[in-house]
Order: sequence, then structure tokens, then C-alpha cells
Amino acid sequence: MATSDATAPRFPEVTQEEQARAGVYTLLGALLGAPCTQDVRNFLTTIDAGDTTLPWQQLQTEIANADLQALAHEYHALFIGLGRGELLPYGSVYLTGFLQEKPLADLRQDLARLGLETTEETHEPEDHAGALCEVMGLMAGAPTDYSHETQKTFFTQHVGSWMTEFFEDLVKARDSGFYQVVGEFGKTFIALEKQYFAMEV
Repeated sequence: MATSDATAPRFPEVTQEEQARAGVYTLLGALLGAPCTQDVRNFLTTIDAGDTTLPWQQLQTEIANADLQALAHEYHALFIGLGRGELLPYGSVYLTGFLQEKPLADLRQDLARLGLETTEETHEPEDHAGALCEVMGLMAGAPTDYSHETQKTFFTQHVGSWMTEFFEDLVKARDSGFYQVVGEFGKTFIALEKQYFAMEV
């Protein structure tokens, strides 16, 4: 969804923690932004979760045993549907009850200030849950360009303000099967991010 307009090459020192955070955000962006692909499944099944509170094993088990066509139908029922899906994964909806309201306008201003813009292939508003995870992944993986304070401010206003509720709805959704596990995973990760940004650095 997002690209940087920075032209000068940068070679930031990215810590293991920052790489891990960026990876999780990018994965969630892929899972929420489109039906699950074979590439995403291959990536998930190769992850060594190690010592973490994130429910990696449950996610890996579900994806390993899933039929990708069935997952595509589930994704469609949840987020697209006939006219609309069961859930509307947009920040404006969760913060105001309506599509494309002030939170989206504020987000677009902040993205512009950060030098980020949508690609031509993007068809969803920028406050889509998958798009926001993609932006957070980009920022977490480029700490030289996007400081801890910059990430914290963006997360607090545009992600942490509503995405826990979205993931809870995903867990409870009538059409959720595999995506119930995605919801549990996302909810746990957002809670960890809130703890991370609450710490002084």
C-alpha cells in the first residue's frame, strides 16, 4: 500500500526486535489485505517461533491444514461479500461508525508528512487494517527513517485506537474459521505493541 519517496539509499542498523516487529506487521498486512496465497503459507510454515507469547503454532497448524480456495471464500465472506462483507476493516468505521470520515483524512495527512503514498495497485482506503499493518511494518523495519516516537504517535492514533476491537470482532465473526486464529494472533500482537510503546526508550 505504501511507498517512501526517499531517494537516497540508507543502511540503518535494524535490531532483531525491530526485524521481528516489522515481519509480524507485514504478515498481518498480507493476511488482511488479500486472500491467503501459497507464498504466505510457505512463509508461515518455515517460521521458527522460538520463545514468544504470540500464538505462532496455532496459526501455523491452521494454515498448514487449510485449503487455499476455502480460505479465499472465507476472506470474501468476511471482508467483501455481496455488497459488503460481515466486517468492515476500516479505522473510520470503528472510530466513527462511518466509512471515509475524519480519521481517514487525518491518516492521509500523516502519511503525506511521513513521505508515504499509496501505489497505483491500491484499491482500498488507507485506513484498511491490512494497509495500516503494512505501513507499520515499513516503519518498524526502517528505524533510521521513522523514529520510535514517530512510530508510537502513528500507532497510537491510527492503529492502537481501534484495531484490538477489530481483531476481537474477527475472532467472533460468524464466517471466521482460519481468520478466527488470525484475530487471536493479531489481538495478542497489538497488546504487545501497546506494551512496547508504553516503555521509555
